[in-house]
Amino acid sequence: MEKPKTLFERLARQRGISVEEMRSIISARIEQGMNDPDPVKRASWERIPRAGDIPTPEEWLRYAVEQLEAEGRGDLLRWYPNL
Repeated sequence: MEKPKTLFERLARQRGISVEEMRSIISARIEQGMNDPDPVKRASWERIPRAGDIPTPEEWLRYAVEQLEAEGRGDLLRWYPNL
């Protein structure tokens, strides 16, 4: 079996779905966060740099990784090949 090249491929494979389905799930969660009724939660989603109105899954992932690294939590980004 070929090793996944992206996080989205890995997540999709773990769930037995296509990469596009995985991206759709992530996109729906991002949109839900951007429209959260709680202004504090919504503001945290609004901080994600993006080209359009709603961050893409790739924009969200880039931001999440940058935040973890900035907070000194890069250890959470470790790849666990057997998971």
